[in-house]
Amino acid sequence: MNLIKGYPESMRESIEKVEKTREKRLKEKYQQMSLDERDEVLNKYHPDYKPEVKRKLSIGSSKEEIVPMEVADLIESYPLVSEKDIDLTSIDYDVDLLIIGGGGAGTMAGIWATYEGIDPENILMTTKLRHGDSNSIMAQGGIQAADKANDSPEIHYLDVIGGGHFANEPELVEALVSDGPAIIKWFESKGVMFDKQKDGTMITIHGGGTSRKRMHSAKDYTGMELLRVIRDEFINLSIPVIEFSPAIELLMDDKGQIAGAVLFNIETHQYYVVRAKATVMGTGGFGRLHIQGFPTTNHYGATADGLVMAYRCGARLRDMDSVQYHPTGAAFPEQIVGLLITEKVRGLGAQPLNRDGNMFVHPLEPRDVESAAFIKECYGASGGVETPTGMQGVWLDSPMINMLKGEGTTERELSAMYRMFKRFDINMVEDPILVFPTLHYQNGGVVIDANGATELKGLFAGGEVTGGVHGKNRLMGNSLLDYSVFGRRAGISAAKYAKKASIGELTLSHVTRYRKELEKAGVPENRKSPMILPEYRGRNVLSRAIDIF
Repeated sequence: MNLIKGYPESMRESIEKVEKTREKRLKEKYQQMSLDERDEVLNKYHPDYKPEVKRKLSIGSSKEEIVPMEVADLIESYPLVSEKDIDLTSIDYDVDLLIIGGGGAGTMAGIWATYEGIDPENILMTTKLRHGDSNSIMAQGGIQAADKANDSPEIHYLDVIGGGHFANEPELVEALVSDGPAIIKWFESKGVMFDKQKDGTMITIHGGGTSRKRMHSAKDYTGMELLRVIRDEFINLSIPVIEFSPAIELLMDDKGQIAGAVLFNIETHQYYVVRAKATVMGTGGFGRLHIQGFPTTNHYGATADGLVMAYRCGARLRDMDSVQYHPTGAAFPEQIVGLLITEKVRGLGAQPLNRDGNMFVHPLEPRDVESAAFIKECYGASGGVETPTGMQGVWLDSPMINMLKGEGTTERELSAMYRMFKRFDINMVEDPILVFPTLHYQNGGVVIDANGATELKGLFAGGEVTGGVHGKNRLMGNSLLDYSVFGRRAGISAAKYAKKASIGELTLSHVTRYRKELEKAGVPENRKSPMILPEYRGRNVLSRAIDIF
């Protein structure tokens, strides 16, 4: 089979229309939608607003919470192990602090727990894949922080609350925006190479739904740059890490505290028992559940393990009815469908266009509104640009970036994007790129307070596994800030807790209780979780060109 490289003639016809309208569009400004217009497009076209794809949880601490079908099936599943399978008297690791997850939140927690006085030898990180394999390292566009003269945490707060449809937890948003400037300063002191002007001034740009330019970036691989620095700091502190050993169940003690976890080595199939005075959960989101059949930007291990484990112990969940679909996932070529096209592309001036080369939505609406507008254009209007495999998409007119910002801007500011498309003989400096919404972020999650503490004694959490920070929709750049702020706060809080905590007799009795609830609810026995890794063989192969509508 010959792989298509570059755009086929069928798509070139539409590109010619884009080129003909470009000069006119360079002189025009497109108005953002009113609140009523936003509500209308969301209600009609956003995947979150389809009630038939969700259901209420029938058991547990958040019974009646509405969640996507795929998430409900995972939460309402039987544990992989039972009390009789694990010898809890044989303890493999005995630590002050257990960190579950090797992404941004977990790494920050370990660093700041050490700063707080916990001996690194008494900390253990366990991660499903390698340390750093996470959504955190894949983030591209930037990190928000209100550190410019024309900005303030208060203005940032209003943007976050508005973008989240006023469903956010106010104290969490206050913590997020208040810590932002200090977080940026700390990252810079540790060696993060942010984009700067020649005089050393930070370069900041807009993101969707922001009223100020507060997006700090390192080209279009900001997540990788942040992880490079904090992972080095983590390693320099000599904090132990076990890789390829995900947690599959939290442990409790006879006092009702979270007291560690059972780990499963996916290479040797061994179980490990970890007793810990405090536990920080940084397990990330659920992108690899492919909600409603969407492709995803998420890394291979994003299978909602943390939600499952915390829920069985009695943690509450919130805002789980809300899923973020990033408006600009790659829609062509087939090999990269679903991969992230950073919002920075639009922030630098690329306009979203229909197949006739006309702009149909402001480039920087909040992500949910932008996604809904793209779906409307492809499936509710005259139809999108069709690829050879039948997928629909809209154009991002990337050549406008150099026209607006100067020659070389794309190659310099979007070097990762530029290289990715060049591999397929597409030059985004000369031709537009095709995009369509892709599953990107778990807006809701485990309930925490402003210090990263869950409602379960001994369990702390930060990052995408938690809910409340972003409400019903996250703004660009707030995910990296989220894991930085709440990973740090969770690490500090867990360290303080561990210094005073004492652990009783270990137990998995909560797993037995949960199993009985499942049986009473009539849940079929063949449903098991956590998933650990997604399955793509046989019938589970995802066709990236599938018509999800």
